[in-house]
Parts: sequence; C-alpha cells; structure tokens
Amino acid sequence: MRRAGRVVGTAQNVAVVRATDEEYPAVGTELVDEHLESVGEVVDVFGPVEQPYLAVSPPSDRQVAALVGDVVYAR
Repeated sequence: MRRAGRVVGTAQNVAVVRATDEEYPAVGTELVDEHLESVGEVVDVFGPVEQPYLAVSPPSDRQVAALVGDVVYAR
C-alpha cells in the first residue's frame, strides 16, 4: 500500500485528490483511507504531470464532502 495523495475537494459527487508526486495510481485503482475502508476508484487523471489530480468515484454509501483533507492510499 502506498500513499496516493490528499483529498482537496469535491465536484459532482467525485472526490478530487492531489497526487503526492508524478507516480500516481492508474485509472481503475482502488483507494482506501487510513482505516483501510474504501474511498473509491480512480476514474480520471488530470492536471500537471509533476503532481496531477485524481478524480475518485466513491462507493454509494460514502459521503464525499467528509473526505476533504484526508490522506488516501492506493491498494
């Protein structure tokens, strides 16, 4: 398990994660929180190559707004 980044915001029920560095998780990778609970799946990568953003689609039972500020990890 490796650190993927920090949730910096939300948009249209999608969490926006700022990747830690240019080695980011691929589309389709599951992300988890520090308690190993699913945060969602990476559905898009966008922004600058050095430190891109990840669009993460959360499970239906997860509140997206509550994730802002949390560190997430690639499983």
